[in-house]
This record gives sequence, C-alpha cells and structure tokens, in this order.
Amino acid sequence: MGNTLMTTAACAISFIAVFLCMRFLPFGEKLLGHDRGRLYAAGSEVNIGKPTGVGIYFISVTVIISVIFTFSGSSFLFLMLLVWLSMLFGFLDDRSDEPWGEYIKGALDFIIAGIGAAVFVLFYGTEVVIGLTGQPLGISTPLYFCLAVMLIVVAVNATNATDGVDGLSGTLCILSITTFIIVAVINGTLTEHGLTRGLILIFALLAYLIFNFNPSKVLMGDAGSRALGFFIAIYSMYLKIPFAYLIICLPFLFDGGLSILKITIGRLTRKKVIILKNVTTPIHDHLKKRKGLSVKKTWAVIVSAALVIDILYIVLALILH
Repeated sequence: MGNTLMTTAACAISFIAVFLCMRFLPFGEKLLGHDRGRLYAAGSEVNIGKPTGVGIYFISVTVIISVIFTFSGSSFLFLMLLVWLSMLFGFLDDRSDEPWGEYIKGALDFIIAGIGAAVFVLFYGTEVVIGLTGQPLGISTPLYFCLAVMLIVVAVNATNATDGVDGLSGTLCILSITTFIIVAVINGTLTEHGLTRGLILIFALLAYLIFNFNPSKVLMGDAGSRALGFFIAIYSMYLKIPFAYLIICLPFLFDGGLSILKITIGRLTRKKVIILKNVTTPIHDHLKKRKGLSVKKTWAVIVSAALVIDILYIVLALILH
C-alpha cells in the first residue's frame, strides 16, 4: 500500500509540475529559444516563432522526481545525470543562433552513449531476456557494451528525427514505455522502481501533450527528443529487454530512423548511393508532403500503426511464454 501511494504521489507531482511549467513557461523569455523552422520539412513554417526547448521542463521534472522517489544509489543518480545532460546538449542547440553541426552532435551522442553503456556494464550487469519468449541470453561484456552504445545512439537520433509532427514524439514515447512495462511484467523483470520511473515520465509527457497537440503552443525541441531517446534506451536495458526496442520502437525506427540511415549512407558515399529516392524522410514528412495528409491525420496514421505493433507484441509475448 505504501509503495502504491508513493508511486501515485510521484505521478501526480510529475503531472502537476509539468502542467504548470507548460502553462506559465517560467523564465521563458530569457530561457527558451524560438523555433526557426526546419529546412525541407513539410509544413514546418507554421511552428516558426513558437517557444522551443520546453523539454528542459519535463525532463528536469522527471529527473528530479525520479531521484526523490526512486533513489537507489550512485549508479542510478549517474544515469539520471546523463539523461539531464542529453537534455542540456539539445537545449543549448535549441538556444543557439546557428544549429550545431552534425559532427558535434554525433560526437556528443557517442560520448554520452559510451558513458551510459559503461555504467550499465559496471553496475547493472549484462543479463538480457528475450522479450517475446522470456528466454535468458548470455552476452559477453565487450559485446554488450558495443550493442548498448549502438542502441543509445540510434534511440537518441531516431526519437529526435520523429519530432516533427505536433504530439507525435510524445505520444509514441508514452506507448513505447507503456509497452515496455507490460512486457517486463510478462517476463518478470519489472521492479517497483522500474514501474515508478516509467510512470513518472508518462505523466510528465501527458501534461506536456496538453500543450503540444495540434495546433501546438510549445515544442519540446532537441532538449526533449534527444533526452527521451536516451531514456527509452536505458529503460529497456534496465528492464533487461533491450532487444524488444527493435519491435516496440519500430515506429521511431521507421519514421525517424530511415531518415538518419538515408542521410548517413549519402554522406558516407558522398551521395553516390541514395536509398529511398522516391520517399521523403522522415516518413511523417512523406505523409504530409507526398500524400497530402494533414498534421492530425499524419499523427493518427503513425500512432495507429504503433498501437497495432505494440498490441501484437504483447499478445505474442503472452502466447509464447
């Protein structure tokens, strides 16, 4: 009963604190940046001038509330610091007069990912469970470290690239975290702290989405999207089901990840090899620009697909256990 009350209190405080931050944007004039629009992004001009970087509010609230209610030692504190640093780097980019270069962002991603992976190897071990079957999988420490770095970098960038439609990234994050929680329950890897930490972020995002659904009043910016990607990656690792990310977060990989893949291949080959020539990426831009869907319909299509994927994964996990 005591744990239930603590979790409820943590979620309520998270929701209320973020709601108030979104409503009043404390120090907003001096603290936040304003959206500059995104080159080649369909319909991005409607967001020009809107307050961006509000991820600094809901990520900071999530980190603070998580530490207060679920503190479990220096390793957890260090991971929360890394989540906050991911937010800070994105926030500084949001505030910059000129966007940071891709190489700077990439270097910071790998540094944060490397430190995060090292923390897991040292303090949480390398135990992994296959989410669909519950089968334990042994992974050597060096391999786990490399895979963890890749997971974090991919999650950060895929989530970041998905943040181009009002309400989309926040909604997909809520669906992903909820599905991770359910799958962890099925596999017996969900702890009380794990549940509370996931719910704290879910309720923070619910408060944010009140102000971000179309037509949005505020934008999370890189401050929110990059930190959310980092959180989802380490959350899946903490629940011992990191490989489940490949399915549960398939909407992120399909929408934002394809964009990163397309750009990366083009840069590495100096545009000699171009994949998906007839597809505009991220996919949400393809739906808006090529298919003529409205922002709301684009949101509905991608979120519906995510729901189907998540439900199928949960059903399969129940059948195969």
